[in-house]
Formats: sequence, C-alpha cells, structure tokens
Amino acid sequence: MSVGSLATNPGRSRRDPGRVPVTVHCEDPLTRAGLLSHLRTEPLVDLRDGSVPPVAGGVAVVLADRVEDLTVARVRRLTPVQRVVLVVGQLREPELLRALDCRVAAILLRDQVTPGRLASAVRTAARGDRDLPSDLVGRLVEVVHRLRRQAEGSVAASVTHPPTARELDVLRLLAEGWETRAVARELAYSERTVKTVLQGLTSRFELRNRTHAVAYAFREGYL
Repeated sequence: MSVGSLATNPGRSRRDPGRVPVTVHCEDPLTRAGLLSHLRTEPLVDLRDGSVPPVAGGVAVVLADRVEDLTVARVRRLTPVQRVVLVVGQLREPELLRALDCRVAAILLRDQVTPGRLASAVRTAARGDRDLPSDLVGRLVEVVHRLRRQAEGSVAASVTHPPTARELDVLRLLAEGWETRAVARELAYSERTVKTVLQGLTSRFELRNRTHAVAYAFREGYL
C-alpha cells in the first residue's frame, strides 16, 4: 500500500487510533524511500502523505544535509502543528542552536540512523519529549558553558572597564546616524582613529558591529 493511499484512507486511521501520523520530508527520492522503508517496520507509525495538510499532533521526519535557511523555514512551518524529527548530515554548534531554536523534538545524525533509532526518535517526539544523541548533548553543554563564561566576562569588563570618554563621544554621534567620516571630522580625529576606537570597543565587550555597540551603550545606560 502506498503512502498516498494511507493518507486518503480514513478507515485505516479509525482502526488504529493509537498510531502516530508520520510524514517524511526529503528532497532526494532514494533517501526518502529509505526512510519510509525504515518507518514501515514500526507498528506505531501511520505513514501519511507529506504533500497534504499535516495532521495535528503528528510527527514530521525532515531530512537535510545542513541546518540552512531553507531547512529552518521548513521546520518552522511544521512545528506549529507537528513535532519534528530532524535527520541531518552535518551539525556544527551554530546549526545545533538553530535547530533547537526551531523547537525540533529530536535530532539524528544521518550516518547513525537505523530503523530502530529512527522509530525510537519518532516515539519520543510523539510523547512530547526530546531526543538528542549523547555527543550532541555534550556539545550543547559546552556551548552553554562557553556562552555563560563570555557573558560573565562581558559583564566584568563593563564594570571594571566602562567605555572611555572618547568611545562615548564616538558612540553618541553614531547613535545620531553620523557616518565614520563625519564623526572623524566632528571630533577632529582621523577616520583610522575612529575605526580603531570602534574596534577596541567591540573587541573589549564582545560586540558584533557598530550597531550592536550603540545598542549596548543604550542598554547599559551609557548614552
């Protein structure tokens, strides 16, 4: 029986009220067929056609090489209705955080997927729980600890080394929308000096750019 026939056969769903509606989302037909083959061995799973509107409370299995913008957009469309099991080929720290921010229920690395492991992730997601491989949990803990240390370092820096008068002069003009050249002219600095001031400020407080620096100064009450 095809996945499409399962999706259009309401009698099948009525006979198996305890089964979980599962859809598979994958661009590669061969890989999709492999995932479907894995899932057909699980009695709990009621495979549905992913092209039809998702069933509330079901589970969506999404396969992607990386957690890129397209993957994130797809997951965000699914999570309001379904719980998502993400099968991904590679997962760096920023991508891990993006995936968790999308509220995925489970993450599996593609080279570790087996029928039993996939079925277990689907069951966990269906219960509303989380399923992360132990190595990903370890990496996540390291990321959290590092971010905490960075935050503590930033707070300490702001207390012991607040922005200097020259840095605040530059920030005030930037906050008013002045360009670097205009700031340099107004303060009688060279453009290089203004850029050096900004670089020192963003580096010391671990800020991303001049916009972040201005926002930080307002938030901390320096401006």
